[in-house]
Amino acid sequence: MNTGHSQYFRTPKPRPIRPPKLHHATFMTMDVDAMVSFYELVAGLQPVYYAQHAAWLTNDDANHRIALLRLPGVHPPVDKPHSAGLHHTAFEYDTFDGWIDNYVRLRDAGVLPTVCLDHGMTMSMYYQDPDGNGVEIQVDVFGDWAASKEWMWASQEFSEDQIGPQFDPEELVAAYRSGATSAEIHTRARKGEFAPEQPRTVLTLDDPWPARISSDPSLADGVPAPADSKA
Repeated sequence: MNTGHSQYFRTPKPRPIRPPKLHHATFMTMDVDAMVSFYELVAGLQPVYYAQHAAWLTNDDANHRIALLRLPGVHPPVDKPHSAGLHHTAFEYDTFDGWIDNYVRLRDAGVLPTVCLDHGMTMSMYYQDPDGNGVEIQVDVFGDWAASKEWMWASQEFSEDQIGPQFDPEELVAAYRSGATSAEIHTRARKGEFAPEQPRTVLTLDDPWPARISSDPSLADGVPAPADSKA
């Protein structure tokens, strides 16, 4: 019998009718200053509020996109590259020009990506913040989210390989400066023409913590409680 009710009359809602948008990511850290400096340099995130034990950063109209908390008891991760949890955050340029220029700017500042991959829908450079969290700086090769989403869903190419070939960003810079278009560079990268001389054999990110603790053993004790707190 047709009651005229919607499908949700007796069925729980399977998802929000109006889904919320992703707003920000929050990181526990042992060094707020180093993390603020990194994210400001790499992704243009500036502090809206900045204190000794916390900071809230944004690079657009939102009140914050990244939050950093240095709370008592926070301690170094163990085997960071293989621990469950957030692997990376990602920031996207809307043009190839902006994306490749950002690589050159960071390179000249001494900041280099750990690995660079052409995923098919994006060309992506993966950096690491001072705590070892991944930061992807990408450009959508389609220049259109609808098109790149369709490619991910429908292409046999992506179903067979979701990682894609590695590329040497210096080779991309040289090709771009010689007059190659972004589309040509993407096509050539997918064919492996810009493969690094020494490709990264392990795609997990590096673990900075053993070296940091070796340099400063007190880090192993974690963030201390305030001096005036009571046990």
